[in-house]
Amino acid sequence: MTTDRLMALDLLVSVLAAAAWVSAGVTAAARRPRTAAALFAVALVASLARVWTVLALAGAGWWFVQEKITVALPLLVAAGGVATAIAGPRLLRAARRADAASRDAVRAPAVVVPLLGAGYAAAAGIVQTFLIGYPADPGTALLLLAVAAGAVLGTWRAMSTHVPGLRTATAATAVAAVLGAALVFVPFTEETTAEGSAPGGAAAMAATGSSSHVHSAEGGSASAMGAPARPVTDLRGPAAPPPGGAVRRFELTARMATVTLSSGRKVSAWTFDGQVPGPPLTAVQGDLVEVRLRNADITSGVTLHWHGYDVPSGEDGVPGLTQEAVPPGGEFVYRFVAAQVGTYWYHTHEVSDLGVRMGLYGTLVVAPKGTAATGLDLTLPVHTLGGVTVTGDRDQPLVRQAAPGTPVRLRLINTDNTPHRFTLAGTPYRLVAVDGTDLSGPGTLGRAGLRLAAGGRYDLAFTMPSGPAVLRIDDRTDSVRLTPASTGDGSAGASATATPDPGAVPAAVPAAGSPTADWPELDLTRYGAPAPTPFTSRDRFDRDFTLVLDRGFALVNGRPTYAHTVNGHAFPDIPTEVVREGDLVRLTVVNRGRDTHPWHLHGHRVLVLSRDGRPVTGSPLWLDTFDVRPGEVWKVAFRAANPGLWMNHCHNLSHADLGMMLHLAYEGVTTPFHGAHGG
Repeated sequence: MTTDRLMALDLLVSVLAAAAWVSAGVTAAARRPRTAAALFAVALVASLARVWTVLALAGAGWWFVQEKITVALPLLVAAGGVATAIAGPRLLRAARRADAASRDAVRAPAVVVPLLGAGYAAAAGIVQTFLIGYPADPGTALLLLAVAAGAVLGTWRAMSTHVPGLRTATAATAVAAVLGAALVFVPFTEETTAEGSAPGGAAAMAATGSSSHVHSAEGGSASAMGAPARPVTDLRGPAAPPPGGAVRRFELTARMATVTLSSGRKVSAWTFDGQVPGPPLTAVQGDLVEVRLRNADITSGVTLHWHGYDVPSGEDGVPGLTQEAVPPGGEFVYRFVAAQVGTYWYHTHEVSDLGVRMGLYGTLVVAPKGTAATGLDLTLPVHTLGGVTVTGDRDQPLVRQAAPGTPVRLRLINTDNTPHRFTLAGTPYRLVAVDGTDLSGPGTLGRAGLRLAAGGRYDLAFTMPSGPAVLRIDDRTDSVRLTPASTGDGSAGASATATPDPGAVPAAVPAAGSPTADWPELDLTRYGAPAPTPFTSRDRFDRDFTLVLDRGFALVNGRPTYAHTVNGHAFPDIPTEVVREGDLVRLTVVNRGRDTHPWHLHGHRVLVLSRDGRPVTGSPLWLDTFDVRPGEVWKVAFRAANPGLWMNHCHNLSHADLGMMLHLAYEGVTTPFHGAHGG
């Protein structure tokens, strides 16, 4: 059974156990011994099942059971044991007799209170897991114990005028509540690096505000360590291109506008240059890209973040960290060398959940140096705008013709907050690049579903066949329809198929109109051919960070919120990850929750080491965004070779807005900005 299903089963049996214990107590109080006995049996079975699911989940990692083993199970086992020992025999005797005296006996506090107490304890465990979240700590444990104990005492007092030891028990409960509240709500000095890393006393302060503080893996200031401080504003792109490169200058103006989709539907949007998506930016490897951003009337401000592109930190477009947001009437110039070839995109990072949804995004494609464009090359950003799925600016299929035998490349970009599933029918094809990086030995595909994470990119390549080919989104929306063009002699040309790579698996080619919902999902960790990488999971890592993703109540920018949390905290209270230039860094990303989290680190590509403990056996996967589904554990690594201050966050931007983001900082790098990122 998968971890995700075990998590769902654990939730089911935990709710069933709590409901059965409480129901047994209520029916006992209602003088229904046989029903109460049956519910008591259900409660026992459900409690034992809860123990089993927790032990089974422990096999997936301590992260999935920490609060269950330290809080939920001890409460359930202790309270359930008391109920079984005290109430169980009385309840079973009454059920066998079922006379008036027995019915009166089961409503006694000695029966009802232990049964309800077990229900309160089971419910406290549910509250810890689903409202408080990971990790359980002594403060929350004491508070939950006090609440459960208070509920037991209140129930007992309501049923009886005499409760032995009531004052002592009440005093002990009050002490536990006060101590728990003090541990939870009174601030104490914390480590300021993410879980599993070396401590860093100044890191969080530097990441979130003053230029008089710098990031340090040992804590303290740069001067105290003898390390020179570097402001992030000095980490900018060059003024001139490398030898042989050209300068590609672009101007983008952010403004509100009404855009017209291909169907004629009009949508109110936030735009670059009055269009959604914004103007496509193209360059050749080695060029200097210069983009002047102006803000006409976006009152919240705007920036440009180059998603997946490893620009210098000062060009990364993170408001409050690398620059201030550009206000209405303001401008900012970005410069960076187009060193990476492939498919990328840009978007605002100020109030980004709203800004990107409303249309502040566009595409960036960098071509290899010294190669001429051939065939049909389509860049296809997919977005939900005004409640409809659009490809580019079209809410209807894009129809193009290509002569059979023409090389075709489809560049898929998911600019939404959630994953999309793509299928291509009518031709064999290869998935040749992911997140801008070419794959090694990509095999021929046919009947496959391609799940693309929010923010991610896939490049598909094939030779135009003699019949139509259809790209579909989410098994229901035709995005692109390619039809064969005449070759000039009135024929459609000879049938053409993609040349298979050595070792490629032959793939059945479904017709263009075929249903796709039952097509199996491609496992990227098994696709393609292995190739050498600069490091592997067997290397020694200089920094090792663990990020446990969950939900729970936390402070988000000072407001109590049911947040998306990392290691039990929400931005800006998530400790900063601090690295030195040259460090080999490993990230373990664990998803305990019920939502998918597309994880995105700025300024670096990461190499996937394993997913759920299984190493990558296909092509090496260099990603900038990877989907961490419920119950999954990803291990990825990168070389810290791009000094600066960087965001590390969920790219479901609504999750980031609710707290799921943090900073990664290089030692000695400072920021003069406020650090209170705008979303």
